[in-house]
Amino acid sequence: MSIKVENLTHVYMPKTPFEKIALDNVNMEIKDGEFVALIGHTGSGKSTLIQHFNGLLEATSGKIIIDGVDINSKSINLTDVRKKVGLVFQYPEYQLFEETIEQDIAFGPKNLGLNKEEIHNRVVNSMKMVGLDYETYKDKSPFDLSGGQKRRVAIAGVVAMQPTTLILDEPTAGLDPKGRDDILEQIGKLHKEYNMTIIIVSHSMEDVAKIAKRIIVMNHGKLALQGTPAEVFKQVDTLEEIGLGVPQVTYLVRELRKKGFSISDNIFTIEEAKKELIGILKNNKID
Repeated sequence: MSIKVENLTHVYMPKTPFEKIALDNVNMEIKDGEFVALIGHTGSGKSTLIQHFNGLLEATSGKIIIDGVDINSKSINLTDVRKKVGLVFQYPEYQLFEETIEQDIAFGPKNLGLNKEEIHNRVVNSMKMVGLDYETYKDKSPFDLSGGQKRRVAIAGVVAMQPTTLILDEPTAGLDPKGRDDILEQIGKLHKEYNMTIIIVSHSMEDVAKIAKRIIVMNHGKLALQGTPAEVFKQVDTLEEIGLGVPQVTYLVRELRKKGFSISDNIFTIEEAKKELIGILKNNKID
């Protein structure tokens, strides 16, 4: 399932003193099975953009085409669109409200009018997909869990709707390092093992470098850059000009290269840097 954006513009409070152009003639395409990160400084239009992908916001002008269909068409049932495109907002655990984890995850499927067996199967499968054992967690209160576990439950509630595309707005915000790593690992599994199209909005360049296959950079409502992590993070000056940066390890690599170290400039994660430095040390020993 592809998402195609054509000449998308969104204006908040048009024709008032508070008019604000949040999106300005944006064009892009996200193909089926992609893992895309959407980055940009606060106010760049990221959250406004993703809310167009399942019809939560209506375009002022332009088109959002999903599976070849313009979802802004009056004949389109947006409920059907939202079954395909699941959106997990920032701090989704604040939306948990049922007494047990099973009941909370089942809430969405129940509203689809599914039978009990299908609802049960979806709950079990979605918990498995986010790394929560059904028998261990089904009767627990979501409020007794850690922050990272609560977020997994919230994500499972959206996954239980069986979307083909999953959008996550700042999925690691507010989590401790272990919770952040666990969530990123589970998101990676959803993409790799279940072939789900993933779109994440993030301020963390380290997270983006670690898991995304393509990066889209927004700036003042416009598409500023797009490409692989290597292509985007090599544009250090451009990113800094628009209020962003690159992963910290990339700055370290730049400094090492300036000091004469023969190290690749294609390093954007700690794991890549570790591998490169170990290789250099081994080669020096051999020499």
